[in-house]
Amino acid sequence: MTGPSDWLLTQSERGNPATRLDDRHPGDEAWSEGNLVRPLIHGATYFAELYQRIEATREGDLIFFTDWQGDADERLTGEPGSEVAEVLCRADERGVDVRGLVWRSHSSAIGFTSDENLRLGRTLQKRGAEAILDMRVRTGGSHHQKLVVIRHRDDPSRDIAYVGGIDLCHSRRDDADHGGDPQAQDDLAEEYGPTPPWHDVQAAITGPAVHDVETVFRERWEDPTTLSRSPVILLRDRLRGLDTSPDPLPEQAPPPPPVDSPGHVVQLLRTYPNLRRGRDYAFARGGERSVARGYTKAVARARHLIYVEDQYLWGDHVGGVFTQALQDHPDLHVIAVVPMHPDVEGFNRTAQLLGRQRAMLEMARVAPDRVAIYGVENHAGTPVYVHAKACVIDDTWATIGSDNFNRRSWTHDSELSAVVFDPAGAYARDLRLALAAEHLDRSQDDLDDCADAAGMFAAYADCAAALDQWHADGRVGPRPPGRLRRLKPPELGRVKRALVLGHYLLVHDPDGRPKPLRKRDEF
Repeated sequence: MTGPSDWLLTQSERGNPATRLDDRHPGDEAWSEGNLVRPLIHGATYFAELYQRIEATREGDLIFFTDWQGDADERLTGEPGSEVAEVLCRADERGVDVRGLVWRSHSSAIGFTSDENLRLGRTLQKRGAEAILDMRVRTGGSHHQKLVVIRHRDDPSRDIAYVGGIDLCHSRRDDADHGGDPQAQDDLAEEYGPTPPWHDVQAAITGPAVHDVETVFRERWEDPTTLSRSPVILLRDRLRGLDTSPDPLPEQAPPPPPVDSPGHVVQLLRTYPNLRRGRDYAFARGGERSVARGYTKAVARARHLIYVEDQYLWGDHVGGVFTQALQDHPDLHVIAVVPMHPDVEGFNRTAQLLGRQRAMLEMARVAPDRVAIYGVENHAGTPVYVHAKACVIDDTWATIGSDNFNRRSWTHDSELSAVVFDPAGAYARDLRLALAAEHLDRSQDDLDDCADAAGMFAAYADCAAALDQWHADGRVGPRPPGRLRRLKPPELGRVKRALVLGHYLLVHDPDGRPKPLRKRDEF
């Protein structure tokens, strides 16, 4: 039998004495007990619930959110009147305290979403909600956290927090059929078509951990660091009439009451970079790398199966974490589900493929028969863009968050992940099997062969082999059940690798650690 401290980081292991995130946790504990966490698979599932929860708020309640990308006109239910900005503004107008931290973003001229994020911020501000464009990041970095906290003045038992990878923006409102969001973003690689199929996960949390998620928001909101280092941007914002001074927040209410059953143990993991140049987060001096530390500790305990769904699986730093566990434990298997193709094209695509190659080759070198990487397609044969960030280890430790398996997410951008420790195995196992049911085209009552690591590994391999062969045969005859396609390490010649290596390391997968940690190659 193992306890939370065997799998989860303690306060000292978190390595951030400046944070107040763990102030209410006893002793050296850095987690809360008595929670209920529900995985919400697919953006359509999450958006529908979020719409109902926001619509049910009343005067005196609170809604706090962070966003990497936001589209004011994205419809949470697909119906007129359910647009993100409209729903949040209506809540504010009936007396709900609505606050948002939206990443300002790099320029839309180079492929980012500054125009959309600005539009969301301005729309909310014009109607009274306080939405701040936040650029307190490392050079080239982003605020990548995606959270929503809803607290109720008169009934804290209804309080809820959402943590995961789903932004309040276009392309996210997809479902299990993966036909794509009709409100599609238009900059994804052409393989994904005009309405890209989108696979994603968000965690719905009730219980005391809601207070912890709220604290993550409050630390960022109350940070005294200026919203941008650029005086030009700050002046332009003032001329536009944008709010650049976050108003004080109301006093934080105590944690919501514990949930009687099942009583999940929840730990929040975060990444904040070392900002350098005399700037620092007041709540994370030198940064925080509990995402990297938390994964490293949990992966080291893996004995049977590590199941990953991730947008990016990059680099030898990440590959090395898995490699050590595979070397130490000969019964350990690794299954990863990632996008079939990068989301970009041209030179940037080659750089991303290099990152994927480095991670895949590192793991394949050690355990070629115990590591398998898959992409996903819908029933029309269109690749599904895997944006989920989920990991299940030995049906005991499971995380859903904003962070990807790469050095950028582990050191350079702001990230947030919610870990559930469940020694009984129900939460983690149910999450793993729910994802497997979709990818294998089965009901959840028909997954007996996926109960253990070897069976799951074989079921995925057989499904992908049949579908790959059907494609190789020219798609003749009935399409085999399932959506998995086996992926091999990208083939990149020496010249291509040399040409894109610097771009990959500096732009796509940069290092946000302080120099002493870089020198020791530690997190």
